[in-house]
Amino acid sequence: MKAIIDEKRGYDHGMFVPLKLMYPKADIPIIQLSLSSSLSPLLHIQIGEALRELRDEGVLIVGSGLSFHNMRAYGLPSIQGEKFDKWLQETLVSGDYESAKAKLLEWDKAPEARYAHPREEHLLPLHVCFGASTQSAEVVFDSIFMSAKVSAFLWR
Repeated sequence: MKAIIDEKRGYDHGMFVPLKLMYPKADIPIIQLSLSSSLSPLLHIQIGEALRELRDEGVLIVGSGLSFHNMRAYGLPSIQGEKFDKWLQETLVSGDYESAKAKLLEWDKAPEARYAHPREEHLLPLHVCFGASTQSAEVVFDSIFMSAKVSAFLWR
């Protein structure tokens, strides 16, 4: 895969904020990857697959986003995005990499998918993390945030 370095680009809040909380002393080296403007689920899974061997070298791969990111729906009186979140959890903890990959490639066909993610840029970091692992994910956060059902996932 072709990659370029853009020395003028600063850190995105999706990378800066989580790492600031995880490593407040800023004592680890970091490399930020941008999403492809194609927003292709396959390409982002392939990026994760290309990075997979770095995990064996102790490299931490962090994808930041939310399982629900519809700014217009936050704060509504009922819980939003439950069906998509449930689909995402079932897909990622299934233990079947190829089946989960096939589902993630067509994530927008999942229940409430485009309601939960009108645009995919806050979901695609998950595709990269998924591709970087061959194991099933653990659900490490499962809660309601501003009336939306959100989850966070960890691949060991």
